[in-house]
Amino acid sequence: MSRTSSNRVLLVGSKVLTLLGTAFLSVTIFSDVLFTLGPWAPVLLSCGLMSVGGLFWSYFAYAHQTPGIKNNNVMFGSTTNRGVVAWTLGVIVTGFYVLLYFYDSLKGMGVPPLLDYWIQMFDPLAVVLHGGSSDRWFLYGAFYTLAVLVLGVRMLLKYRGNRYQQIRSLSVMFFQLGFGFLIPALLKRIQQPEFYFTYFWPLKPEYLFPSEISRLLDSGGLGVFMVFWSTVMALIATPVLSYYFGKRWYCSWVCGCGGLAETAGDPFRQNASTSETAWVIERWMIHAVLVLVVVLTALIWINELYPASVFGSWSYTVREWYGFYIGAVFSGVVGVGFYPILGSRVWCRFGCPMAAILGIFQRSFSRFRITVNGGQCISCGNCSTYCEMGIDVRGYAQREENIVRSSCVGCGVCAAVCPRGVLKLENGSSHRDRFVGSSRPLSVL
Repeated sequence: MSRTSSNRVLLVGSKVLTLLGTAFLSVTIFSDVLFTLGPWAPVLLSCGLMSVGGLFWSYFAYAHQTPGIKNNNVMFGSTTNRGVVAWTLGVIVTGFYVLLYFYDSLKGMGVPPLLDYWIQMFDPLAVVLHGGSSDRWFLYGAFYTLAVLVLGVRMLLKYRGNRYQQIRSLSVMFFQLGFGFLIPALLKRIQQPEFYFTYFWPLKPEYLFPSEISRLLDSGGLGVFMVFWSTVMALIATPVLSYYFGKRWYCSWVCGCGGLAETAGDPFRQNASTSETAWVIERWMIHAVLVLVVVLTALIWINELYPASVFGSWSYTVREWYGFYIGAVFSGVVGVGFYPILGSRVWCRFGCPMAAILGIFQRSFSRFRITVNGGQCISCGNCSTYCEMGIDVRGYAQREENIVRSSCVGCGVCAAVCPRGVLKLENGSSHRDRFVGSSRPLSVL
């Protein structure tokens, strides 16, 4: 048997393993049979088989190819070009998020307790990590982390000829596993507040709310450090790091939302719209959410300093509204469920307040830019096609203009897919040598 035929057989085998894992996962909803095999049997048979299948598929799909980014047939695939498979996948993922976020309400409306079986399946792991039983958020964290890790390996293999992409992929995998999953669970095990060290205000606005600060301070020395950490990262480290590295230090290297977008969302990055209409909507929406977070934080603090004498309970109503519509519906249901249709950075592009404030820093005074060697551009359009933020990179290259855009997350894929080496991500000696007229950066798109 030739190597090509052997690889095809192994690819089929890995898909079979993935399907078997999915089948076992589904079986746990309708049957208690797997639980009779032992407490670890359901999670190992379902998630284990899916993970092994996904890893095998990634290996045999990319490992034996010549190094270099392969996007063959992307525009013709039903999964990657908004076909029937993409819409079906979008409905399934969206349905899962609706079930996750509104589970209690749906059960009250008569929907079967579908998540209870999956939650029970992860009980052994929850006991090991935080000493208690699983719940829907532990289930979500486990699925989320598993997706980032397994599909992160796919990224490592697909981009194995590009050192920047490999290090960046390892970074998001590390931060999601350690800081997004293990550390919060272990904190609960030692009777400390659950805390996510990689989320700051304004993405995690409650970390600067007075009630949350009081809760952390009351928990002891570690809680004091958490307050110190979140305050310093939000007010000092964010602008400083953005000055030196642009928003990529966070959006493409640390953030859990970005981590999922860069791994699970990578096959859909070409679906981000590059139209001017999308760009206008993006500007208005993302900055509107940032303004809402600022106003909400101010209202909460005013109510704390002047209890019930200024806004009464209205500020807490706004907080609940924000948590439901922005925190749940936008960032979760739409932000991930619409990957196959609108691209991998729906939330990051249109709603994330952290991305908005980082974008203001990046556009105004950051040393980061993408330099352009326009004389080498052949107008192939790969850069614009695979920009997950919908930036018309080719237009900048054709005009021989360096790219300084508030929406750019510095993923570097535009430079990686360029066949002529036209684009380069770099940090200058200061923000003033990024482009002509940089003394007036806010006038630049």
